[in-house]
Amino acid sequence: MTDILSTTEDGRFRVRLVRDERADNPRNDPDTCVHVITIDTHLGQYTAVDKDGGPLADAWGRLAWNHWKGIETFTRYVAIMHGGIVLESAPDKGPRSLWYVTGEEARAIDGGLLTEGYVEAEMEEYEAWLAGDVWGVVVEETSEPDADEPEWSQVASRSGFYSGSFARAQARDALRFYAARSAGTTA
Repeated sequence: MTDILSTTEDGRFRVRLVRDERADNPRNDPDTCVHVITIDTHLGQYTAVDKDGGPLADAWGRLAWNHWKGIETFTRYVAIMHGGIVLESAPDKGPRSLWYVTGEEARAIDGGLLTEGYVEAEMEEYEAWLAGDVWGVVVEETSEPDADEPEWSQVASRSGFYSGSFARAQARDALRFYAARSAGTTA
Protein backbone atom coordinates (compact mmCIF):
# COMPACT_ATOMS: atom_id res chain seq x y z
CA MET A 1 0.00 0.00 0.00
CA THR A 2 1.27 3.47 -0.84
CA ASP A 3 0.26 6.79 0.64
CA ILE A 4 0.66 10.08 -1.20
CA LEU A 5 1.96 12.32 1.52
CA SER A 6 2.26 15.63 -0.27
CA THR A 7 2.29 17.30 -3.67
CA THR A 8 3.96 20.56 -4.62
CA GLU A 9 1.78 23.61 -5.22
CA ASP A 10 2.36 23.46 -8.99
CA GLY A 11 1.46 19.76 -9.00
CA ARG A 12 4.71 18.66 -10.68
CA PHE A 13 6.17 16.66 -7.81
CA ARG A 14 4.71 14.39 -5.20
CA VAL A 15 6.09 12.17 -2.48
CA ARG A 16 4.72 8.82 -1.38
CA LEU A 17 5.37 6.60 1.61
CA VAL A 18 5.61 2.86 1.07
CA ARG A 19 6.03 0.16 3.70
CA ASP A 20 9.54 -1.25 3.78
CA GLU A 21 8.81 -4.97 3.86
CA ARG A 22 12.49 -5.91 3.64
CA ALA A 23 13.83 -3.80 6.48
CA ASP A 24 16.71 -5.36 8.35
CA ASN A 25 16.60 -5.84 12.08
CA PRO A 26 18.56 -2.79 13.29
CA ARG A 27 20.19 -4.97 15.96
CA ASN A 28 22.11 -6.68 13.13
CA ASP A 29 23.88 -3.40 12.33
CA PRO A 30 27.53 -3.74 13.38
CA ASP A 31 27.52 -0.10 14.54
CA THR A 32 25.04 -0.65 17.37
CA CYS A 33 26.67 0.21 20.68
CA VAL A 34 23.90 -0.61 23.14
CA HIS A 35 23.66 -3.98 24.87
CA VAL A 36 20.28 -5.65 25.38
CA ILE A 37 19.22 -8.22 27.94
CA THR A 38 15.89 -9.82 27.12
CA ILE A 39 14.08 -10.43 30.41
CA ASP A 40 10.72 -11.75 29.17
CA THR A 41 9.81 -13.30 25.81
CA HIS A 42 6.19 -13.83 26.88
CA LEU A 43 6.63 -17.60 27.16
CA GLY A 44 8.64 -17.81 23.96
CA GLN A 45 6.24 -15.81 21.82
CA TYR A 46 9.11 -13.45 20.92
CA THR A 47 12.79 -14.08 20.34
CA ALA A 48 15.53 -12.47 22.39
CA VAL A 49 16.56 -9.01 21.22
CA ASP A 50 20.27 -9.87 21.44
CA LYS A 51 21.72 -13.33 21.86
CA ASP A 52 24.37 -12.70 24.51
CA GLY A 53 23.12 -9.72 26.54
CA GLY A 54 26.48 -8.01 26.59
CA PRO A 55 29.19 -7.81 29.25
CA LEU A 56 26.80 -7.44 32.19
CA ALA A 57 24.49 -10.34 31.35
CA ASP A 58 26.01 -12.46 34.15
CA ALA A 59 25.26 -9.71 36.67
CA TRP A 60 21.64 -9.70 35.50
CA GLY A 61 21.57 -13.47 35.85
CA ARG A 62 22.50 -13.11 39.53
CA LEU A 63 19.78 -10.47 40.12
CA ALA A 64 16.94 -11.70 37.92
CA TRP A 65 15.55 -14.07 40.56
CA ASN A 66 14.10 -11.08 42.44
CA HIS A 67 11.02 -10.27 40.34
CA TRP A 68 10.11 -7.28 42.52
CA LYS A 69 13.46 -5.51 42.73
CA GLY A 70 15.66 -7.15 40.07
CA ILE A 71 15.38 -4.39 37.46
CA GLU A 72 15.83 -1.62 40.02
CA THR A 73 18.83 -3.39 41.56
CA PHE A 74 20.43 -4.06 38.15
CA THR A 75 19.90 -0.41 37.13
CA ARG A 76 21.59 0.78 40.34
CA TYR A 77 24.41 -1.75 39.90
CA VAL A 78 25.14 -0.56 36.36
CA ALA A 79 25.09 3.09 37.48
CA ILE A 80 27.20 2.65 40.62
CA MET A 81 29.67 -0.05 39.59
CA HIS A 82 30.01 0.74 35.88
CA GLY A 83 28.93 4.39 35.54
CA GLY A 84 26.38 3.37 32.91
CA ILE A 85 22.69 3.72 32.27
CA VAL A 86 19.84 1.25 31.80
CA LEU A 87 16.50 1.79 30.06
CA GLU A 88 13.63 -0.66 30.16
CA SER A 89 11.59 -1.55 27.08
CA ALA A 90 8.15 -3.14 27.41
CA PRO A 91 6.34 -2.84 24.06
CA ASP A 92 2.78 -4.14 23.76
CA LYS A 93 3.89 -6.66 21.16
CA GLY A 94 7.46 -7.64 21.80
CA PRO A 95 9.91 -8.90 24.37
CA ARG A 96 10.52 -7.01 27.59
CA SER A 97 14.16 -6.01 27.76
CA LEU A 98 16.85 -3.90 29.41
CA TRP A 99 18.99 -1.67 27.17
CA TYR A 100 22.27 -0.47 28.64
CA VAL A 101 25.75 0.91 28.14
CA THR A 102 28.59 1.09 30.64
CA GLY A 103 30.16 4.41 31.58
CA GLU A 104 33.24 3.64 29.49
CA GLU A 105 31.04 2.95 26.46
CA ALA A 106 29.01 6.11 27.13
CA ARG A 107 32.18 8.21 27.08
CA ALA A 108 33.23 6.54 23.80
CA ILE A 109 29.82 7.23 22.21
CA ASP A 110 29.44 10.92 23.02
CA GLY A 111 31.55 11.79 26.02
CA GLY A 112 28.64 10.80 28.25
CA LEU A 113 26.63 13.89 27.29
CA LEU A 114 23.56 12.52 25.54
CA THR A 115 23.98 8.83 26.13
CA GLU A 116 20.45 8.23 27.38
CA GLY A 117 19.12 9.73 24.14
CA TYR A 118 21.40 7.46 22.14
CA VAL A 119 20.23 4.36 24.03
CA GLU A 120 16.61 5.46 23.64
CA ALA A 121 17.08 6.02 19.89
CA GLU A 122 18.45 2.49 19.36
CA MET A 123 15.61 1.09 21.47
CA GLU A 124 12.92 3.03 19.55
CA GLU A 125 14.43 2.01 16.22
CA TYR A 126 14.19 -1.65 17.21
CA GLU A 127 10.64 -1.23 18.50
CA ALA A 128 9.63 0.42 15.20
CA TRP A 129 11.12 -2.49 13.27
CA LEU A 130 9.37 -4.98 15.55
CA ALA A 131 6.02 -3.23 14.95
CA GLY A 132 6.55 -3.05 11.17
CA ASP A 133 6.80 0.75 11.31
CA VAL A 134 9.55 0.99 8.67
CA TRP A 135 9.04 3.05 5.53
CA GLY A 136 10.40 3.99 2.16
CA VAL A 137 10.06 7.35 0.46
CA VAL A 138 9.40 7.77 -3.27
CA VAL A 139 9.61 11.16 -5.00
CA GLU A 140 7.81 11.35 -8.35
CA GLU A 141 7.50 13.95 -11.09
CA THR A 142 4.96 14.59 -13.83
CA SER A 143 5.18 16.78 -16.92
CA GLU A 144 1.38 17.07 -17.07
CA PRO A 145 0.26 18.39 -13.66
CA ASP A 146 -3.10 19.62 -14.99
CA ALA A 147 -4.16 16.29 -16.48
CA ASP A 148 -7.00 14.36 -14.82
CA GLU A 149 -4.74 11.36 -14.28
CA PRO A 150 -1.13 12.42 -14.89
CA GLU A 151 1.62 9.91 -15.58
CA TRP A 152 4.16 9.90 -12.76
CA SER A 153 7.81 8.92 -13.07
CA GLN A 154 10.07 8.15 -10.15
CA VAL A 155 12.80 10.69 -9.48
CA ALA A 156 14.26 9.23 -6.30
CA SER A 157 13.56 6.66 -3.62
CA ARG A 158 15.05 5.53 -0.37
CA SER A 159 13.95 2.99 2.19
CA GLY A 160 14.85 2.06 5.73
CA PHE A 161 13.21 4.88 7.70
CA TYR A 162 12.35 3.50 11.12
CA SER A 163 9.14 5.16 12.44
CA GLY A 164 6.43 6.87 10.44
CA SER A 165 7.04 10.32 11.88
CA PHE A 166 10.71 10.24 10.86
CA ALA A 167 9.80 8.93 7.39
CA ARG A 168 7.23 11.72 6.89
CA ALA A 169 9.77 14.39 7.86
CA GLN A 170 12.36 12.93 5.48
CA ALA A 171 9.77 12.68 2.70
CA ARG A 172 8.80 16.34 3.02
CA ASP A 173 12.47 17.36 2.99
CA ALA A 174 13.04 15.30 -0.16
CA LEU A 175 10.01 16.87 -1.86
CA ARG A 176 11.25 20.39 -1.02
CA PHE A 177 14.72 19.51 -2.33
CA TYR A 178 13.50 18.21 -5.70
CA ALA A 179 10.99 21.03 -6.14
CA ALA A 180 13.69 23.65 -5.42
CA ARG A 181 16.18 21.89 -7.70
CA SER A 182 13.64 21.86 -10.51
CA ALA A 183 12.96 25.56 -10.00
CA GLY A 184 16.69 26.29 -10.10
CA THR A 185 16.88 27.39 -6.46
CA THR A 186 18.27 25.72 -3.40
CA ALA A 187 16.13 24.59 -0.52
